[in-house]
Amino acid sequence: MPWKECDRMDERVKFVARLLDGEKMTAVCKDFGISRKTGYKIFNRYKDVGLDGLKDRSRRPYRHANRLPFQLERTILRIKKEYPHWGAPKVREKLLRQYPSDKPPAKSTVHAVLDRHGLVKRRKRRRYKARGTTLRDTNNPNALWCADYKGEFKLGNHQYCYPLTITDYATRYLLACDGQASTKAVYAFQVFEQTFKEYGVPAAIRTDNGVPFASPNAFYGMSRLSVWWLRLGIEIERIKPGHPEQNGRHERMHLTLKKETTKPASYNFLQQQARFDTFQEEYNHDRPHEALSMKYPGELYTASPKVYERPGEPDYPYHDRTLRVTRCGRLCIGKRKINLSQAFSGQTVGIREVSDKIWLVSFMDYDLGFFDEDEARVEPGENPFATKVLPMSPV
Repeated sequence: MPWKECDRMDERVKFVARLLDGEKMTAVCKDFGISRKTGYKIFNRYKDVGLDGLKDRSRRPYRHANRLPFQLERTILRIKKEYPHWGAPKVREKLLRQYPSDKPPAKSTVHAVLDRHGLVKRRKRRRYKARGTTLRDTNNPNALWCADYKGEFKLGNHQYCYPLTITDYATRYLLACDGQASTKAVYAFQVFEQTFKEYGVPAAIRTDNGVPFASPNAFYGMSRLSVWWLRLGIEIERIKPGHPEQNGRHERMHLTLKKETTKPASYNFLQQQARFDTFQEEYNHDRPHEALSMKYPGELYTASPKVYERPGEPDYPYHDRTLRVTRCGRLCIGKRKINLSQAFSGQTVGIREVSDKIWLVSFMDYDLGFFDEDEARVEPGENPFATKVLPMSPV
């Protein structure tokens, strides 16, 4: 006969009544499905208090171990009211001087008191909003490459194909056309590395603001792919969101690619890639281009003189320390973990104290932001890619 959840008071009264009638504790507890320890607890409470002892008791603790005495909390608020521009460290120091014999609360406790009463101004974290960059116009091969994914399409075996394409802006030369199973960065790395090995390294690459070229939640929209390009000395250009015409030469190539290789699509990736390879050869060496005065792109394009080499580690001679960003995008300083961005995971950055307990974080020649002793993340400062991440200028 277990307790009835809907009427515990009645069950306890029946339990005590049977004990008062002279029944044994062990037998009564067995009938009610409770332990002897619980039975004695209920019976002793009845003997001490009476029927009120059988009512449910509040589960609220008798005391709160971490709660400040209300007099101390009131003093903290009085000091803050007197000095409204002071933060928790100064309020705590004032409290310590006024009451030197009492153990002062921690800075975090004082801050929590001020926060509960709405006396802390929260800094709004700057969120990166893609706006595009300034765009260049050039007639020199390898001064600018354009890259993008042609819209996905379904193969005959019902798998989706995402062609990653790279062209030279000046000569329209199609450097790569590789069918991918997804737009994951790991596959893009392979395509770009192979292209760099074959054609050298360009001065700049223009893309849209999508993955894997950019990341909406990282510093200034940086992704692991774009950080790698910076390490190689490649400048980054991005078109304005919703304006594919700013990469119009590349989009026009996509139209031709779609007509000649995906209508209809091949059955599997191997067959589809063979059609891409054939198209690339014809587009570069057999197809006259009107914008090039009917010349072939292959007649104008020459490989970049800058040979692809794995970049060395950045040097920070004017910084206090050099740190390597962890796989989860953090800076570890002793036991402290400062959040930066996974886009920089594995990279080395320099930190330098620029003010009292305020450190500047730099990557290569770019100053990313600041952190202090109280914040566990790097706050972005002025845009380090100023010439590349300003509002778009017309093309």
